[in-house]
Amino acid sequence: MGWAALSGTVPFYSLYALLFTHAGLTGTQISALFAIWSVVGVLAQVPAGVVADRYSRRGALVAGALLEAGGYGLWLGLPSFPGFAAGFALWGISVALISGTVEALLYDGLAGSGADGHFATVFGRVEAAGLLATIPGALAGGALLRIGGYPLVGWVSVACCLAVAALAYRLPEPPRGGATEPPCGGVTEPGCGGVTEPGCDADERSRRLPDAGEAPDHAGRGSYLAMLRTGLAEILTRAPLRAAVLLAAALGGVDAIDEYFPLMAAGWGVPAALVPVAVLGIPLAGAAGSAAGPVLAGAGRGAMAAVLVVAGLALGAAALVHRPVALAAVAVFYALYRLVLVLVDTRLQERIASGARATVTSVAGLGTDAASVGLFAAWAAGGLPVIAALVLAIGVALPRALRRSPVPAARVGATPR
Repeated sequence: MGWAALSGTVPFYSLYALLFTHAGLTGTQISALFAIWSVVGVLAQVPAGVVADRYSRRGALVAGALLEAGGYGLWLGLPSFPGFAAGFALWGISVALISGTVEALLYDGLAGSGADGHFATVFGRVEAAGLLATIPGALAGGALLRIGGYPLVGWVSVACCLAVAALAYRLPEPPRGGATEPPCGGVTEPGCGGVTEPGCDADERSRRLPDAGEAPDHAGRGSYLAMLRTGLAEILTRAPLRAAVLLAAALGGVDAIDEYFPLMAAGWGVPAALVPVAVLGIPLAGAAGSAAGPVLAGAGRGAMAAVLVVAGLALGAAALVHRPVALAAVAVFYALYRLVLVLVDTRLQERIASGARATVTSVAGLGTDAASVGLFAAWAAGGLPVIAALVLAIGVALPRALRRSPVPAARVGATPR
């Protein structure tokens, strides 16, 4: 959680768009920079996940932080469009290296100590720490800007990234044995994986444990292409995992709505000077929702779907009220949404049965990027009501996406050759 908290306190996060304006860039140029960032991140998403699986997940986190620091250094040394573009390219690769790797490292670390059932609790706290850290980071950014301008903000951001890299280097990287599919076809339902579903007996569970003499995954992970094939083959051949990847991607894309929170507040009559304060409660609510994931950790698909439907209704109600008080409904939506997002990410990790965990999670991350573009299009087409309808649709589809496979899939080999 210390790594997640420090990662979120980078003061540049709340100010880099203003830096571009300060440097004289036009709106078109700034949009082009964001496009470069997004395209590089999308192109690097899956390859970065394969690198993390093939070589070192801890190393991927270290490299990601160092690349982000290098990107900020380019911004400070070359404050022009080419420098900003190169910096964004490095940052895009950094995001790709970190995306999926954190979940994989955390899940396998817990599984190695027999505590994988606590993934929702720990991952929820990590997500909450990251969200909460953005608040002091933004406050620090404003103070640093007043004291030393953008150069001071930038170099403190570089220092934060280097500290994040140092923390990542100290993270343990457990041996990757043959991760097995959890009981009951890879879905934790009431009574599965700590709560046993009817028909999920001890014999079935024992058949899913690694062989006693099985070599750990780190002893021979094969080539880069072999690891890539392992991850993609697992998604393509196992319907329960494929459904979980699609669900995680669709639900993760909804998180891009945070880009519109300030616009909502301003459009509902909040004075511009008060917008930052008015929307402060939304990430706080999201952090609370992420941390509350364990409350529903053992819940079934129906309960998760119900929570997401309530979240969609809260967002729809905010759209109807269309006044500053509606921000409270947006906060309720975000808390419930983040709670379900943690649980869906947990279900995804539980269904991955090979050593290509970061690769599979990165494929879901690639889908999230695509879904985010869809959310931007939905906002352009109809604003908040359309997004609320999308959330409701995902909630309705959730039980089917997380249904238990009627025939448990065979364990996928952990070591590609």
